[in-house]
Amino acid sequence: MNADAAIAPVGPALPAWRDPQAWAKAADIVAVLIALSLPWSTSLTGIFTVVWLIAVAPTIQPGAFLSLVKRPICVLPVAMFVLAAIGTLWSDAAWGARLYAILPTVKLLMLPVLFYRYQHSPRVLWIFTAFLISCGLLMVMSWIVAYDPAITLKSSLDPHERGILVKNYIDQSQEFVLCAVALAYPVNTLLRSGKILPALLLGLLALSFVINMMFVIVSRTALVTMPMMLAVFALLHFKWRSIAAMTCGAILLAALAWTASPQLRLTVGSFDSQYESYKEQNASTSLGMRIEFLKKSVRFFAEAPIFGHGTGSTRGLFEQAAIGQTGAAAEIIGNPHNQTLNVAVQWGTIGIVVLYAMWLVHLLWFRGDGLIAWVGFLVVVQNIFTSLFNSHIFDFHEGWMYVLGVGVAGGTLLKAGSSGVAPVNSNR
Repeated sequence: MNADAAIAPVGPALPAWRDPQAWAKAADIVAVLIALSLPWSTSLTGIFTVVWLIAVAPTIQPGAFLSLVKRPICVLPVAMFVLAAIGTLWSDAAWGARLYAILPTVKLLMLPVLFYRYQHSPRVLWIFTAFLISCGLLMVMSWIVAYDPAITLKSSLDPHERGILVKNYIDQSQEFVLCAVALAYPVNTLLRSGKILPALLLGLLALSFVINMMFVIVSRTALVTMPMMLAVFALLHFKWRSIAAMTCGAILLAALAWTASPQLRLTVGSFDSQYESYKEQNASTSLGMRIEFLKKSVRFFAEAPIFGHGTGSTRGLFEQAAIGQTGAAAEIIGNPHNQTLNVAVQWGTIGIVVLYAMWLVHLLWFRGDGLIAWVGFLVVVQNIFTSLFNSHIFDFHEGWMYVLGVGVAGGTLLKAGSSGVAPVNSNR
């Protein structure tokens, strides 16, 4: 039976504009467009999201939806939005700044709707495949732009963003890392079932993402977090002897990449050079500013550890702390580039508890076996790791990667009658 049939009772034939199943299919097609557009355009992603909400609305049965919203996987993202809204009451920031600071949490309200829709949809793989294809096309364009920078669609040619057609190198690296590591699961599954050719093709696609990051451009965040994500995959799916062999192979590959790639050496070398410039000259290097942001954010949190300073207060606090300062210490920002501290400064320990509870509940939801569970698990793991260096729940691009990935994969597990409790088949 088609999963869409569960949306509404079977009855007399309805015109398409009144048929919930027609609307459901339309919503899935729009979701594919969201996945296709996400690596390329924030505007298109926003437009398609509004269209998706309009298409999915006629398919929702209020009683079933309200029952779903009471589950922790929905309650906690909603709680983060509610906390941001309530936090405006004790903030000293201007009301414009308070309301603007709520916006990054609004996307989390999409999660209950995505969970609801994709417990009924048979087209989940359409969405993930669309994202993979879109990232693959972006990777091809990255090579072309690296060869001829004039092709870029960016308004300015930044020499530090070589090979970037749209957006920026941080967003592009996040996409490529997610695709490369996510493909490890189907490659492993296909090899174990003796399907060598499709495993080889998917493996080459995954490798092409890695090679692009090695020789064109990669963010420092991706450089640090990708080994962590691969380690998680190895621990879940291989025996210790296999892990040891893979580790040796990874070290050898890293050594070869280091020797062959000037871009990789430049990226890694920037850690040391930027830190030395910051320590010796108080220079406003990227790394130096991040250190200053973290130090000041910890101090702000200590000043209001329970409820924080309120929604939208971060920039004002940095402005006050910059008075009389020079160099990196004089930099002002509204985002401390760490998700935990971003939340802690505004909403204190209460915000940290809500954030970590949301991550934990979503992570546990995907601890079962299967490709969809792996994709959802990996999206959460990536967001947790990268949020050590950025505020990736609140950033547009990475935040929507989280919402779309967790929402679609999580809804599929609901459809399967799973709560993610199936043990991972790790040592086959």
